[in-house]
Order: sequence, then structure tokens, then C-alpha cells
Amino acid sequence: MAEYDSSDRDDSHESYESYESYDRRDRYDRYDRWDIKKLRILRTLREYGTVTATAEALVLTPSAVSQQLTNLAKQLGVPLLEASGRRVRLTGAAELVLRHAEAVFEQLERADAELTAYVQGEVGEVRVGAFSTAVPALVVPAVRALGEAHPGITVQVREAEAAQAYELLGAGSVDLALSLAAQAPSAADPRFTRVPLLADPLDLALPRAHPLASAPAVRLADFAAEPWIFGGSGPWSEITRAACEAAGFSPHQGHSAAGWTAILAMVEAGMGVALVPRMASVRRDGVVMRELAADRPHRHVVAAVRRGSEDAPAVRHVLEALRDAAARPAAV
Repeated sequence: MAEYDSSDRDDSHESYESYESYDRRDRYDRYDRWDIKKLRILRTLREYGTVTATAEALVLTPSAVSQQLTNLAKQLGVPLLEASGRRVRLTGAAELVLRHAEAVFEQLERADAELTAYVQGEVGEVRVGAFSTAVPALVVPAVRALGEAHPGITVQVREAEAAQAYELLGAGSVDLALSLAAQAPSAADPRFTRVPLLADPLDLALPRAHPLASAPAVRLADFAAEPWIFGGSGPWSEITRAACEAAGFSPHQGHSAAGWTAILAMVEAGMGVALVPRMASVRRDGVVMRELAADRPHRHVVAAVRRGSEDAPAVRHVLEALRDAAARPAAV
């Protein structure tokens, strides 16, 4: 057997190996700079607009958020933030980074869903954030049906209005959010997948003694001169105004209230009329609910999940159960 002599070493080969090793290491360094945790912080800052709000959403300190974003800018080699008054604004480079990062976040959600399915099968917990009237009308029937069809899936419910529900969804604190479509992020938002559930009809609440309470049919325009009862701001105010304006008039707000108990108590007392979602299933002895067959006002209810997570078996089954609950007549 021939002995190895250092003088036989091929220096050009060593040089090639060293270059390839360096090139491979450089490639890995370039991959490492795309730090998922830091990218998520940048993404959250785009949503909230301030370091303080971002820190609160992610349960971090403002200094930790600032440090992570500074480090990310150094890793990527581009400025990510610029001052805009008392807030910060993302640079064009930051927007470019996030445009590509959204595809990564979506693929990670799909990978997590597939891995969960591989390990657990059709077993797991799904955390649902839902607005108040959706809980008894949609969530409870869906959970009941899931208990029979898929006993390995558990659902944890958290009552939350739309703004909070989407904050929780984006932060990973819930897996599914239910809201009105008017309050949901745009369908073009790359963070979420939206699933339409139902169009919830709006009925007219009248005092039982109202002259039109027993009329063969009623139209919104018949009540253009009436005082209306709805919230001072927010989605229900917008929905009421939009429905009335579509019928040809601007409603006079006689009283302001947000809760159905207060609204129907005032209607019963003859203080005004109100639009009430059929899904709310609220009734009061002195109040008559009239269907508006000619106008057909309604509100749209949607579900949303983090884009990619809809592939998880447990999430998929919960969405299916919600669709089934929405399709039943009792839901509307």
C-alpha cells in the first residue's frame, strides 16, 4: 500500500474545497438572516403602527421590540423603519421583505398543520374567538355536532368582538375568528383566509301598539320619519345607516344604545324602532318583529383563520361544523 506523502497534496484541489466550503457557509448565513421571530415582530409593527402597541400585542417590552428590529435591519442590510411624527413607518425595503415573508408564514402554517395531522390525526384543540350573538347561534351548535362526529376535537371559546378577535388570531392566541364581514380584514389581507358563513337577515322591531305592527307588509321607507334606536358608533350604527340609506332616507337617531336588552326595552316603550339581526334571537312581549321582505337588509358573517392553517384536520372540521350550523334554519 502506498503511503501518503504531503508533497503529493493537490493544492488546487484544496483551494477548490475551501472555496466551496466558504460558499456553502455564506449561503447558510444568508438563510439565517431571515429570522422568523424578528419578521413576525416587523409584521406586527406594520399592523399596530407603534413599538409600544406591538410590544403589548406580543407580550414583549418596547426595548426588546426595538432591539429585535434593529438586529433584523442589520441582518438584512437594509433600513426597515423611518420616523413619521410620533409613530414609525415601514420603509419600501421593509414592505418588500414582508411581501415575501407572508408566503413563508403561510407555508409554515401549512407545515405545522400537516405535522400536527401526522402526529395527532384528527385530534386536537381549536381556540375560537367569536362575537356575542354568534356564540349561541353558530358556535354552540357546531361544538355540539363536533362532539358527536369528532370526539377527539375540543373547542375552547372566547367571546371577543371583531377587533380583539383578529388581534388574537394574528398573535396566535386563537385559531379561528368569527366576525361580521364589515369588521373583518380585507379578503386581500395575506395573513388570513376568510370563509363566508351566512347572510343574517335584519328584522324591524316595532312596539306592539304601532299602527304598522300588524300591516300585511312593511318597508323601511315606511319608517323614515320615526326615531331610530342604534349605537352611537361602530358596526351596528354603520349597518343601520347603510340599510336605511339604501331604502332612500337617512335615519334620525332618537336614542343610542348598544345592548339588545336596552334597545328592545325602548322599542317596547314606544320610544322608537330598530333593526335587529335575526341571529340574535332576542324577543320581548311588547315588541313585534317584522320581516322586511321588500328591502331584505342583512349582515354578512365570516370566519377567518391564519392562512395555511385551514389544512389542519381539527381546524378544517370546526370550519365544516360552523358552515353546517350556519346552513340550518335556526341560525337565521
